[in-house]
Amino acid sequence: MRLDAPRLRRLRLLVHGLAALPLLWLPWGFAAGHFSADPVPELLHYLGIWALRLLLLTLCIAPLARRFRLGPLVRLRRAVGLWCFAYASLHLLAWVLLDLQLAWGLIGEEIIKRGFITLGMVAWVVLLLLAITSTQGWQRRLGGHWQRLHNWIYPTVLVVCVHFWWSVKSGWIEPLIYLLAGLVLLALRRDKLTRLWR
Repeated sequence: MRLDAPRLRRLRLLVHGLAALPLLWLPWGFAAGHFSADPVPELLHYLGIWALRLLLLTLCIAPLARRFRLGPLVRLRRAVGLWCFAYASLHLLAWVLLDLQLAWGLIGEEIIKRGFITLGMVAWVVLLLLAITSTQGWQRRLGGHWQRLHNWIYPTVLVVCVHFWWSVKSGWIEPLIYLLAGLVLLALRRDKLTRLWR
C-alpha cells in the first residue's frame, strides 16, 4: 500500500482522534465511579501512563515505517509526540494543582528532595523543548543542532520509565513491562545510538 498525501491526512486525523479518547473518557470515568473517593493518585497515574504509552509509540513509528516500507509514516511522529507532551503536561498540572494545591514552596522542595519527581521534571523539560522545536521552522533555524536536540528523546524514554518505576508504592510488574518495551525499542536503534554516544 502506498501512503499518499490523502491517506496520510486521514491517518493523522485518526491518530488525533484516538489520542484524544483517553481524555474524553475521563468525565464518564468519574461519573461512572471508576475512580475512588481519593481520585488524585489514580488520575496522576492515568495521565502519566498515557504519556508513557504515547512516548513509546513515537519510537515504534520509524521501525514500522522501515518494516513496511511506508516512509511517509514517520510524519506522524510529531502528532503522537505532541499528544505525549499534552498528557505529560496534564500529569504535571494535576500534581501541581490537585495534589500539592499550588503550594509553590512545597513543589520546589518535592522536586529537589524526591528523586522520581526530579526525573519527571527533567523528562518534562526535554519534552517541552522537543514540542516547541517540532515545527519545520525550528528545524530550519537549528539546522544540524535540531537532530542532536531531538535525539534526547532516547535517554528520556529511560528517564520516564525509571520515574514510573520509582513512583509506584507497590507492584513492579507494570513498570517492568514498560521499561522492557522501552529497552527493546532502543535496542532496535542500537547502531544509531552507538554512533551518537561515541
